[in-house]
Amino acid sequence: MKAYFKPFLTVFLILLADQSLKFWIKLNMSLGQEFHIIGNRFIIHFTENNGMAFGMEFGGEAGKLALTLFRIVAVSAIGYGVIHLIKHKYHRGLILNVALIFAGAMGNIIDSTFYGILFNESTYFQASKFLPAEGGYAGLFHGKVVDMFYFPLVEGTFPNWFPIWSGESFIFFRPIFNVADAAISIGVIAILIFQKTYFKEEKQEKIYPHNEIIEE
Repeated sequence: MKAYFKPFLTVFLILLADQSLKFWIKLNMSLGQEFHIIGNRFIIHFTENNGMAFGMEFGGEAGKLALTLFRIVAVSAIGYGVIHLIKHKYHRGLILNVALIFAGAMGNIIDSTFYGILFNESTYFQASKFLPAEGGYAGLFHGKVVDMFYFPLVEGTFPNWFPIWSGESFIFFRPIFNVADAAISIGVIAILIFQKTYFKEEKQEKIYPHNEIIEE
């Protein structure tokens, strides 16, 4: 049981931070409202999306339902994967990063599954209410994902010689995201960077099962 503690404590803390912030945003901010934390470089900007991570959209109501159901299946598989990795004593870093991905996926699933029935519609003029008497803004599985982190670190214009976007303005980093998106991104990037370390022990075990010592 000790091996399960840290990964699932990580999942719990990510979910707590993600949902606490999203609840506060929904109940205290109107759509489009923002707070400048560090000038124009770090902004809390309330927006919602019907689709995938980082504010991307996906195919209307039918697409929304399909995406939510797909997320539920995917997060179930990831949760099983975390347990599998722990049972087979994979690298702790790999387990932690898969736990981050699991927590992030869970965070956004909660929004898309339940927020439609828990809150009324957020508008550009007022914040939403929790469990309003008139009911929520959508049915089960049709909620919107709450995003708030906006980091427009660099703004400029592409030079005239630049292909496709010649002369157009750009902002880096444009997508608005949430704690869950950040957890998923950190987990995926860390696995890609450290994959040789994470899978080195597993590879050695397959080559030299049962820690056999080969003498010359």
